[in-house]
Amino acid sequence: MSEQQTTGRRELATFAGGCFWCMVTPFEEMPGIHGIVSGYTGGHKVNPTYEEVCSETTGHAEAVQITFDPDVFPYTKLLNLFWRQIDPTDAGGQFFDRGASYRTAIFTHSEEQQRLAEESKRELAASGRFDKPIATEIVPAGTFYPAEEYHQDFHKKSPARYKSYRQGSGRDAFIDRNWALQKDEQELRARLTPMQYAVTQENGTEPPFRNEFWNHKGEGLYVDIVSGEPLFSSLDKFDSNCGWPSFSKSLHMANIKGVKDTSHGMVRVEVRSAQADSHLGHVFDDGPGPDGIRFCINSAALRFIAREDLEKEGYGEYASLFA
Repeated sequence: MSEQQTTGRRELATFAGGCFWCMVTPFEEMPGIHGIVSGYTGGHKVNPTYEEVCSETTGHAEAVQITFDPDVFPYTKLLNLFWRQIDPTDAGGQFFDRGASYRTAIFTHSEEQQRLAEESKRELAASGRFDKPIATEIVPAGTFYPAEEYHQDFHKKSPARYKSYRQGSGRDAFIDRNWALQKDEQELRARLTPMQYAVTQENGTEPPFRNEFWNHKGEGLYVDIVSGEPLFSSLDKFDSNCGWPSFSKSLHMANIKGVKDTSHGMVRVEVRSAQADSHLGHVFDDGPGPDGIRFCINSAALRFIAREDLEKEGYGEYASLFA
């Protein structure tokens, strides 16, 4: 979890979304998140093991329990993020993981959470995004049993296995098909400049040293020009002398995706935004810091939100980054 200012308030949120390995990364880098534990809940067996839960005899589901500051990251935002990780119409499991232990559920810790969860479920059902009923159950939280230590932060302990599992499970493909931003080409052409459209929608590249942010020094966030999803922070921006904005890391790894790019006779990793699927630029291994990463990003793909405007622009939870 990133360093952040806190109000001192703590609440719990518990979500089941299939394999708990995949339900940590979407939440862990968000401001106001102070802990995420993978575990088991919703069943009758005391202190179940992973093998017992997978046997479908305990009634438990794999779940994550999140400790969060509601003044920084409200429960409604957690709910919105939860829905975008799952197939809420599947009552028999999630993706290639089948059975009740992989069911989806929202386990509420208060009457207010119950009300907000039911409201969000009704809104999703009424949105028309899915043509089948929403199967995710909403029930009061019971005892939560932490999973074995090797399951905690599995994506960090076994990154190659985690990545292979996640891609092979079909989760990412489902999210791309069903949760990507629904874009209107005519609206985008009217809203974006020709260069912004060419870069984000047609994989274009703007001229180096002749773009808005290559030498920009302001403090704040850089968000996707199409969707507004937060991508990078000025705290991680550096001068790479390449003529485009460069960042040593992304704000949230869950908000970007890498795609193999073999154009122009080279093999590179293209960077795209997760929600809007905007072309952003490329990532290289010649950057500063221990990870050696350099995100080389087109200014035309970005919108800058100054630190003093974060609250009014709807990004108030990130203000503590610049305190």
